[in-house]
Amino acid sequence: METSKRGNWSTWYEFMFSCIGCMVGLGNIWRFPYVCYKNGGGAFLVPYFIFMFLCAMPLIFIELTYSQYSNLGPGKVWICCPLFKGIGFAMITLTCIVSLYYNVILAWTLFYLGNSFFPTIPWGNCNNDWNTPACYTRGSSVNDNTSLFSNSTTNVTYAALNSSTTVTSLYKPKPSTEEFWEYKVLELSDGIDDVGVVRWELLLCLFFAWLAVFLCLIKGIKTSGKVMYVAATIPYLFLIILLGRGLMLPGAVEGLKYYLIPRWEDLKKFSVWGDAAVQMFYSAGLGWGGIATLASYNNFNNNVYRDAMIIPVIDILTSWFAGMVIFVTLGFMAHEANVHIGTVVKDGPGIAFMVYPEALSKMPLPQLWSILFFFMLFTVGLDSQVGFQKSLSA
Repeated sequence: METSKRGNWSTWYEFMFSCIGCMVGLGNIWRFPYVCYKNGGGAFLVPYFIFMFLCAMPLIFIELTYSQYSNLGPGKVWICCPLFKGIGFAMITLTCIVSLYYNVILAWTLFYLGNSFFPTIPWGNCNNDWNTPACYTRGSSVNDNTSLFSNSTTNVTYAALNSSTTVTSLYKPKPSTEEFWEYKVLELSDGIDDVGVVRWELLLCLFFAWLAVFLCLIKGIKTSGKVMYVAATIPYLFLIILLGRGLMLPGAVEGLKYYLIPRWEDLKKFSVWGDAAVQMFYSAGLGWGGIATLASYNNFNNNVYRDAMIIPVIDILTSWFAGMVIFVTLGFMAHEANVHIGTVVKDGPGIAFMVYPEALSKMPLPQLWSILFFFMLFTVGLDSQVGFQKSLSA
C-alpha cells in the first residue's frame, strides 16, 4: 500500500539507514559513555544490555508495526482509538522539547569544529586568556607549568602529575581540555543569580545548526533518505580510527578493563539499574515518535519483524563501541595523571567534550583529526535531529 501524498522510501536501505541515523546519535556517542562512567564502567553494561533486549526490541516492534500498517505518523496514528490520542500529542511534545536542546549540543560541536581550524588547538595548551594559573596539560611536569604562575601573586594549587608534591592555593588544577569546556565554551557563571550574557559565537553556531536541519528536510524524504547514506556511516569510520589510535596510548588497556570487566557488587545499586533503563529509552528513542514516523513511509508489506531485530542490535553495538573509544582515552589520561581511572575526570554531559578532544590533541596533525571528528559528531546529531523534525511534521 503506497500513498502518493506522503510518499514512500525508494528502497529498504533508505529506511534502514534513516532508522540507524535517527536512533544512533548523540545518545550513543555523547550520553552513553558518561552515564557508563558515572556508574562504574563494566557493571553498567549488564543491565543496559538486559533492558535493550527485554524492553527495547518489543517496543520498537510495536512502534514499527502500527505506523507501517496505518501509513500515519505519531500525531495521527491514534485515530484508530481516540482514547489514546493523548499518546500521540505527548510524543510530539516530547520530541519538540528534545529537539530544542539537541540543537544546542550541535551548536557546541560546531563551536569546537570552528576552533579546530586554529594553527594551534586551543584546548591543547594553557596559553589562552581563559586559562587559570592552575591549568595543566597531561604528560607535563611541574617545571613545564611554572611559567603559568610567574605573573600571579595569588597562592595557587597545583598537584604535580608525576610526583606527590602539592602547593596549596585558591585554584583547583584542571587539564586544559576541561578549562576550555568550562571557561571558553560554556563560560560558567558563579551561580544561577548570574545569568551572564548572550554568547554570539554559540548563537551563530545554533543558527547554522537549524539551517542544516532545514536544508536536509527541504524536499521531504526524497532528500533526507539520500543524506542518511553518508550521515549514518561516517561516524563508524572515525570511531574505528580513534579507537586504533587510542589503543596505541599508554594506559589504554587499563581503560578497557575498567569498561569491559564488571564489578559485580555495583549491580546491587539501584541507581545503576535505573540509569540503564533511562539510557535504554534515550538511546533507542522509544516513545519519541522518530522511529514510528520513519516506519510510516514504509511499503505495507515490508518485513517489520526483521527490522525490529536489526535496529536495536545496531544501537547496542554502537553504544558499546563508542564507549570503548572513550575509555581507552580515559585509561591514557589516568596513566598520565597517575590517578585511578574512576577519578580522572568529573562525570557529566561534558565528558565527551573533554575526553575526545584530549585524544585528538595527542594525534599527529591534530587540527585535521579535530575537524574530521567534530564534523562527524555534527552529522551524528544532525541525522537524529532530522528524524525528530520528521515526526513533528508527519
